[in-house]
Amino acid sequence: MKQIAIISGKGGTGKTTIAAAFAALASNKIIADCDVDAPNLYLVLNPAIKAKKEFKGSQTAVIDEDKCTECGLCEDTCRFDAIHDYEINPILCEGCGVCGISCPEEAIRLEEGVSGYTFISDTKYGPLSHARLHTAEEASGKLVTVVRDSSIELARGSQNNLILIDGPPGIGCPVIASLSGVDIALIVTEPSQSGLHDLKRILGVVEHFSVKPLVCINKYDINEEVTGEIEALCKKKGIELVGKIRYDESITKAMVEGVPVVEFETERKSKAAEEIKGMWNRVKQILQPS
Repeated sequence: MKQIAIISGKGGTGKTTIAAAFAALASNKIIADCDVDAPNLYLVLNPAIKAKKEFKGSQTAVIDEDKCTECGLCEDTCRFDAIHDYEINPILCEGCGVCGISCPEEAIRLEEGVSGYTFISDTKYGPLSHARLHTAEEASGKLVTVVRDSSIELARGSQNNLILIDGPPGIGCPVIASLSGVDIALIVTEPSQSGLHDLKRILGVVEHFSVKPLVCINKYDINEEVTGEIEALCKKKGIELVGKIRYDESITKAMVEGVPVVEFETERKSKAAEEIKGMWNRVKQILQPS
């Protein structure tokens, strides 16, 4: 089984566009949408949900009024200012448990709450493991792990030998959870100073976890000077630049229609779609060398 994570150092680089196109081009694969804070791969893959489960990833303190003597120690020890007048604000509470430890009457307990939901769905491109995290929840790294574990379980119970991961942007905990144990990290960047800066940051994370990095420059023709800087960076680090995708309105039109760009029918041939197909062929060769 091979695993590839499509990630980006910043949002808005076209990562999900590439992931959706790969989902349409690849065979014998399981798809995992690990961008649980802002999942939108389903908008293109049109999944039919087969299974839904609650995800409990965080805890909140609760006061037992029958035991509470209103001594005030819990309010004094709470560093998040979540306790006032012997009531706990569930939004401010971080579930650290210090209030429970400090309570002499053992009147405070931690309770798990529903932080979101995980889903297993069918799509025309293959099974999809995905999730939705509730607003303001902070357990996204744990939820990414659940989504990935579900995708691995799906792959083991089928003939699929590839897991295609649409990862989250940035360099935080959800990205680390997406990268753990994968064979290749395809980093989608854009030719801007912020894109170059964040590419350097995400490369540091990928290298730390000893994952093979590949780079794709999306909309390379909007700033060819910065594109040259990205190419020079890849050459210096010995990282293969597997794709350069031009700016193409057909990508936006395909997104509006809710289909991967490689399946979008246009009056003229989409050059960007052809470039994405060429990039997938190269990635496939790297994943499964002859």
